[in-house]
Amino acid sequence: MFMSKYWSDLAHRLDPYTPGEQPKEQGLIKLNTNENPYPPSPKVHAVFSQANIDALRLYPDPESSLLKQSIAQFYNLDEAQVFVGNGSDEVLAAAFQAFFAGDKPLLMPDITYSFYTVYCSLYDIDSCELPLADDFSINLAQYCSESMQNNGGVVFANPNAPSSLALSLAEIEQLLLKNTESVVLVDEAYVDFGAQSAASLINQYPNLLVVQTLSKSRSLAGLRVGFALGNKALIDGLNRVKNSFNPYPLDRLAERAAAAAIDDVGYFNDCCQKIIATREWVTAQLAALGFEVLDSKTNFVMAKPTGIAAEDLFAQLRQHKIIVRYFNKPRISEYLRISVGTDQEMQALITAIKEILG
Repeated sequence: MFMSKYWSDLAHRLDPYTPGEQPKEQGLIKLNTNENPYPPSPKVHAVFSQANIDALRLYPDPESSLLKQSIAQFYNLDEAQVFVGNGSDEVLAAAFQAFFAGDKPLLMPDITYSFYTVYCSLYDIDSCELPLADDFSINLAQYCSESMQNNGGVVFANPNAPSSLALSLAEIEQLLLKNTESVVLVDEAYVDFGAQSAASLINQYPNLLVVQTLSKSRSLAGLRVGFALGNKALIDGLNRVKNSFNPYPLDRLAERAAAAAIDDVGYFNDCCQKIIATREWVTAQLAALGFEVLDSKTNFVMAKPTGIAAEDLFAQLRQHKIIVRYFNKPRISEYLRISVGTDQEMQALITAIKEILG
């Protein structure tokens, strides 16, 4: 990495987020970044018409009202309870600035989506990382303890990543009942693959913010659309940040395509069910090969091999033209994170692992 005397002190201090590899090589089975293996809803295709393309000369709707209406209808909320952004990462960035940039520590798990710590560094937010249990579950009782009550907010992913484990709605509600003085942000990037969304609790708890993405369950990772659901006052706070940074986060095609994907409920449900079925199949196959596989409620599995180090298996799978994700970090360095692909891709994965293990 090159350094420059023109960088600010902040730029020098940052340890940026490292995204999963996006290879240029063709012919690889790509199971490393939790993308959906199936295409977007057929209704998305119709959005890319000549009329909509011609309209790109005009600025988009800064309120993204069409998309907000679709999201609000899907979750049985008011449009004023919806915020949209350029991917859930941008939504999270706005939330960190709007709600967590105070003088009290933000509580989060020690193993979770690594962008949380990046944003804390970028926005100079004090944080307190609470350790996951030995089984990699989040113990929300820790967040409710007397010593943790004086916090500047709570953020966690449900299901968590990369552990793939989910909390129940009852567990989340117990936290909300006790943590009433700061915002609780539930990041639900993977919720559609077997967990319960906290969106149903929004009207009961004014400090609850739910963040989701269209990258996973709706196959739109390349479109960059995310959203937040919450009390109108929270949404107003997000809008204040958004309109101070970029009043037009979504382009015209992105808004229309995202709305079409949200509206196609049948396709969405079918796609999720296919991924869940494939996940259960590959979990059983890996277990039969001696792997320890966590109880995933996501579109990936976290698996610990036996008889071979995770890092070595990662490298040897690459030689078989299969990319998975390896994290060289404490507690999870013995695991591989494997995205759920098509049935054919997962069969190829199991075949390759059998060859490697001999």
